[in-house]
Amino acid sequence: MSARQILIVEDERPIREMIAFSLKRAGYIVHEAEDCRTARLLLADHRPDLLIVDWMLPDLSGLELTRLLKRDRETRELPIILLTARAAEADKIAGLEGGADDYITKPFSPRELLARIQAVLRRSSAGASDEPIEVGGLQLDKASHRVSVGERTVVLGPTEYRMLEFFMTHPERVYSREQLLDRIWGGNVYVEERTIDVHIRRLRKALEEFGHDRLVQTVRGSGYRFSAREE
Repeated sequence: MSARQILIVEDERPIREMIAFSLKRAGYIVHEAEDCRTARLLLADHRPDLLIVDWMLPDLSGLELTRLLKRDRETRELPIILLTARAAEADKIAGLEGGADDYITKPFSPRELLARIQAVLRRSSAGASDEPIEVGGLQLDKASHRVSVGERTVVLGPTEYRMLEFFMTHPERVYSREQLLDRIWGGNVYVEERTIDVHIRRLRKALEEFGHDRLVQTVRGSGYRFSAREE
């Protein structure tokens, strides 16, 4: 397997160089940008496996860049980790709802960053080549990493795809937030339980256009269930 490529978008040179050094030591190919304009130019020439984007940038904010990339057909599936000094819960929720796949608050250790990168890449990678799964007209093809309803494609981010894949392969059972975090993110990565609610909302919003948001059901006081049956 070829080395993974990561694009760092960070205007503070010492932080950018520290991240780049750690990633190169870990075997990644690293590209660097000091602002959003440079990042967009690099994306035209390279297709990284993941972006690390600082929230505070000189031209656009990292959150605005994330939203732009998630709206673009060519870049919407790129995993993005937001890097910021903003520690308030509202900011974390805004980042996740804006399309980020993870959120790291400064200061952080290189080991934590590497663990987060590995977890996001693991979640965003395609599943094994298996037969398509279909529930209530919603089809997930693990081989092509595509979700569809009839001839129409359902557009999902990497985390929402991974969540839907888990739900469709484990239907009718209720899972708590803690269980979903463990099954989807892995037990060695710290993610707040509130993150589950954010990604559930994003998944439902993507399915709503096709009339399948009802498949993701809230079980009050217990968690979530995926079912074609009426609640």
